[in-house]
Amino acid sequence: MPIPVTIRIQSGDFDVARETAALVTGRHDIGAVVSFIGICRRGEGEATISEMTLEHYPGMAEEEIGRHVDEAKARWPLDGVTVIHRFGRVVPGDNIVLVLTASAHREAAFAAAEFLMDYLKTNAPFWKSEKRIAGEDERVWVDARDQDDAAAARWKT
Repeated sequence: MPIPVTIRIQSGDFDVARETAALVTGRHDIGAVVSFIGICRRGEGEATISEMTLEHYPGMAEEEIGRHVDEAKARWPLDGVTVIHRFGRVVPGDNIVLVLTASAHREAAFAAAEFLMDYLKTNAPFWKSEKRIAGEDERVWVDARDQDDAAAARWKT
């Protein structure tokens, strides 16, 4: 039986409780659901932001996320996956991304969620720009960080 997979790229917010219920309602094979919610943070100092804009490549983003979900399903015994990523303008405190992984046991759910987030952080076709408070309406494109690349590299086999 194929496991339920939901992948959405959307401008509006998501409801974590509703998405979790959609994944597990009526299922008695699931023993663990791990959730990761990425939230826009304000930052501090010169990096203090007032808003962030997320852009994506429609169609390609969903396809690429789907490829990595398939890889997670091949690596771990998953019983369901949800990945929702927002695009457009977000402000500090807004949700950006949701990853839910469901499995009979917590180890697989934790590992798969971490794997998917490391991919989303480093290789998913999304681009972020920040409007910084000290920047007088200047937008700054967000570069990849070395620690994110290092986290993703550990999954390569």
